[in-house]
Amino acid sequence: MHRRTERVASNPTPARRTSNVGQDLFSPVTSARISATIVNQIRALIHQGQLAPGDRLPSERELCASFGVSRITIRDALRVLESSGLIEIRVGAHGGAYVTAPTSSNIISGITDMLAMSSLSAAEITEARIIFELGIIELVCERAKEEDFEALEEILERSRASLETDSYNTDLSAEFHVRLAKSAHNRTLNLIIESFQGPLRYSLLEAKHAAPAMGDPGVLEHHELLKALRNRDAVAARDVLYRHLSRTYHRLVHDEAEVANEEAPKP
Repeated sequence: MHRRTERVASNPTPARRTSNVGQDLFSPVTSARISATIVNQIRALIHQGQLAPGDRLPSERELCASFGVSRITIRDALRVLESSGLIEIRVGAHGGAYVTAPTSSNIISGITDMLAMSSLSAAEITEARIIFELGIIELVCERAKEEDFEALEEILERSRASLETDSYNTDLSAEFHVRLAKSAHNRTLNLIIESFQGPLRYSLLEAKHAAPAMGDPGVLEHHELLKALRNRDAVAARDVLYRHLSRTYHRLVHDEAEVANEEAPKP
């Protein structure tokens, strides 16, 4: 297979390579779940870097020959890959299936779907948040800029105003924590927190159900946290954040235990 040696620019819509990807990357399929097997093969090639953003997959006819399947099966597999955000189908003179650059929206969608179909509890999600958010505090204290503090303060102002009108909702809390993580100015952390927004909002909503009056202490703790961050005091910031998240975690554990007891078969 002939590939260009230069790197493809990492932008949302990479330019296609001048040469097509060869058919020799693919193996004939014998599995009963043929379409899923094709999807897994192409996904693995993308993850391994053998297929890169901007690469054009072989034509449907060539893929049929490579995998030894019908055109309908190939189209089914391509639809799954496209819905997963791994490829895009283009039409016109330069049409075909092209490998796309990864985006946070694709990851967000995947994790949100996983959460909806799994048995993850809000307490488990919050436990993971404790580990993740405490771990970024030192970076935030070191790297946060004045514009980051102003953005967090603006969210706090809206939170306080919503408490006064009894319209506070968990979206404001989620927005604060997402903006906090972005203040670490690390692109990997940005991608993680963007992909975690669905589970984050779910856990906060469950926490609100467990304790409807959570808004007041939560906003006060956000204020304490921002004050510590402005002072570049990582120890104080971690203490506030741990108290804030632990309170939510223990409330959820207690609520989930009560629900389990209510649903348990009575003797």
